[in-house]
Amino acid sequence: MSGPRTWMDDGTALFLGAVDRLTDAEFSAPTALDGWTRRHVIAHVHGNAEALRRLLTWAATGDENRMYADAGQRAREIEELSALPASELRTLVHGSAIALAADMDALPRDAWDALVITAQGRTVPAREIPFMRAREVCVHAVDLDRGVTFADLPRDFTTALAADAAARHATRGDASALAAWLTGRADRPPALGPWL
Repeated sequence: MSGPRTWMDDGTALFLGAVDRLTDAEFSAPTALDGWTRRHVIAHVHGNAEALRRLLTWAATGDENRMYADAGQRAREIEELSALPASELRTLVHGSAIALAADMDALPRDAWDALVITAQGRTVPAREIPFMRAREVCVHAVDLDRGVTFADLPRDFTTALAADAAARHATRGDASALAAWLTGRADRPPALGPWL
């Protein structure tokens, strides 16, 4: 049985492999994510690596370093970066993945217990960062629609992902409808809205 860091590393390989199979022209194709092309997905995954690196710096130094300075930073970065030439975007997403892994490797053991705040405002120990990244690279590898499906992801990861997603939706008021569907008491899943 593997764990979050292995899921992150394997998911990163899947995501970057899918990116590398895209032609430059294919970067501009739409995705199932409303209003996002593949360029937006790739820009987001790059920006997410940089944001998680900020959390790792916070954990290592104790100096608060949020994922994003304000609520609009993430969206602005995605829009700006998605306009870059495909070759530059490809280089950026590879480079930030390498840098994030290096930062994790360098983080002192006791710093993994340091508390940081996610973009959603949750206070979590830094040890959750590899799972946070695994979610991003694995799910968005599927979103690129370049040969990766949820069936290609590790079974223990998809088990953890399903539990995480169900818990998040349940805490937003969807618990009753979700429970009815998951226990086979409803024919259709409830309309859940955004994942994060």
